[in-house]
Amino acid sequence: MNEPTSNQLSAIARFRAMHESRCFVLPNPWDVGTAVYLQHLGFQALATTSSGYAFSRGLPDTVSAINLDDMLAHIREVAAATPLPVNADFQTGYADEPEGVAANVARCVATGVAGLSIEDATGNSSTPLYEDQLAVERIKAARGAIEASGIPVVLTARCEAWLVGQADPLRVALDRLVAYAGAGADCLYAPGVSDPDEITAIVRAVSPKPVNVLVSRPNPVLSVSRLADLGVRRVSVGSALSRVAWGAFIRSARSIAETGSFDSFADAASFKELDDLFVNRR
Repeated sequence: MNEPTSNQLSAIARFRAMHESRCFVLPNPWDVGTAVYLQHLGFQALATTSSGYAFSRGLPDTVSAINLDDMLAHIREVAAATPLPVNADFQTGYADEPEGVAANVARCVATGVAGLSIEDATGNSSTPLYEDQLAVERIKAARGAIEASGIPVVLTARCEAWLVGQADPLRVALDRLVAYAGAGADCLYAPGVSDPDEITAIVRAVSPKPVNVLVSRPNPVLSVSRLADLGVRRVSVGSALSRVAWGAFIRSARSIAETGSFDSFADAASFKELDDLFVNRR
């Protein structure tokens, strides 16, 4: 068994309670500074983003691009940056077979996280999702590793049907998410679903277990209050905040390169605000 800290156990208890009582936003920082600032704004929990972190390293968002040790170090650093519960975007669990998933989940639990997610995309375009039974066994293995650790982190199971372009993503997601709930997942997640009726169908199918919905682009019909009305308990933003930052950086740098003007600096964050925040953190 791993030895949890009192901070980790407290964060897990708060994280579990949040899933039971209301709809909340789970924003995705990509480094320590962004995690600290999100806490400063009053968010109550955070989640890592594999793509946001990969882009900050000049890498694509694939499991093979960042090795397991580097990803665990990143997750540990974000989890230690604030007292808030942190959910780890743990991608595929960095293994195909259930035994490997279990071993790696145990290592992720030991980073201090309050939760972690496992997805069912293979990264192989010819067979984009793990076979049904193997996908379920992988979630069972993750659940078993969490139980064996003695640290009750929240396990989120993801169905990537929309992201990999399945012909009937709702049917695939409903079948799989129900099976994942039965395999021990605490929270269910199908990134890419955006139709309110389809979201409602997922919420009903796995009830009473909570559902996470990804909102990573403007969507006038998916405000936090609307998602709450649909029964969603958790809303994450994936790489969106990191891409907003990249967008501002690209526009400013391009303006300098193309026009020689520094006018874009008018939109910069306040040096004093950031410096004061981080000085007071010490």
